[in-house]
Amino acid sequence: MWISAKIVIFTRFFGNKIFVIINYCLMKVSYKDLGLVNTRAMFAKAVKGGYAVPAFNFNNMEQLQAIIQAAAETKSPVILQVSKGARNYANQTLLRYMAQGAVEYAKELGWKKPQIVLHLDHGDSYELCKSCVDFGFSSVMIDGSALPYDENVALTKKVVKYAHKYDVTVEAELGVLAGVEEEVASEESHYTRPEEVIDFVKKTGCDSLAISIGTSHGAYKFKPEQCTRDPKTGRLVPPPLAFDVLKAIEKKLPGFPIVLHGSSSVPQEYVDTINKYGGKLPDAVGIPEEQLRKAAKSAVCKINIDSDSRLAMTAAIREHLALHPADFDPRQYLKPAREEMKKMYIHKIVDVLGSNGKAR
Repeated sequence: MWISAKIVIFTRFFGNKIFVIINYCLMKVSYKDLGLVNTRAMFAKAVKGGYAVPAFNFNNMEQLQAIIQAAAETKSPVILQVSKGARNYANQTLLRYMAQGAVEYAKELGWKKPQIVLHLDHGDSYELCKSCVDFGFSSVMIDGSALPYDENVALTKKVVKYAHKYDVTVEAELGVLAGVEEEVASEESHYTRPEEVIDFVKKTGCDSLAISIGTSHGAYKFKPEQCTRDPKTGRLVPPPLAFDVLKAIEKKLPGFPIVLHGSSSVPQEYVDTINKYGGKLPDAVGIPEEQLRKAAKSAVCKINIDSDSRLAMTAAIREHLALHPADFDPRQYLKPAREEMKKMYIHKIVDVLGSNGKAR
């Protein structure tokens, strides 16, 4: 009654604009009401424990189901990553309830205290980050890495100020990754400068920092001329990551959470299957898993994996449709795709990142 009376009174003076304001206020939600957590305690535990938390991007229900099934089965903390493009694709309102449903689904699977983060990947503006905070994200990334240093600092600081009011953690980025991932694209990589990290973190107040040490976005992480070629298999062998840069950053920021983007390994069995059944992914190559294992034992406490999920799903769908050309029910080919993604996620959690059993 009180709210109705206020609406009537305000409408007399402000007209229909008040309904827009009220509607916006009603849409805002805290991630805590959805059962999500932010990354602060999660990262502190990972840095101390010498493992990395998986950050898996998703765009649809099958990917989300596979991620939650894998995390629940292995009792691993997990970060559900959503890019700007994925948010537009899924719809921001549906996404909120998908995240809430993911938490409840994890409980149904026997994970009594799920540790699940909903994170904006590569936010490109203050407005986008603010909107995600208002719609229940527990973590956001503001990527100002393509901007001049001072502009990156100013933008990141602005996002941090807003997000921290709602206990939402913020990831920032220094250095530029090569490759293409939706709206994020760069021809060349520029390693993070260790001499800048202390000043950047101090001025911005960010909670974690994505760095560039040779990883890159997409399924084509390296050009053939950057690699050697294995004479036995003919496959490209990528150059090693710049662990010297990572070590220098660790010395500057001891114990501070570091993030690696563009860290899919591009499993060759998926590439081969895709190509076998009509795909065209010549010389697709990723980051060797042994290098990711090494990174996970350092201050790198979050490793982003996107392309591997896409490859697993595409390989399973192509194979199923080639072997079962009469099938037309999406469930018939999405089910094996979901199973293949779950298998891949579990492998990453257990054999690469070491986060299994860390969220019991």
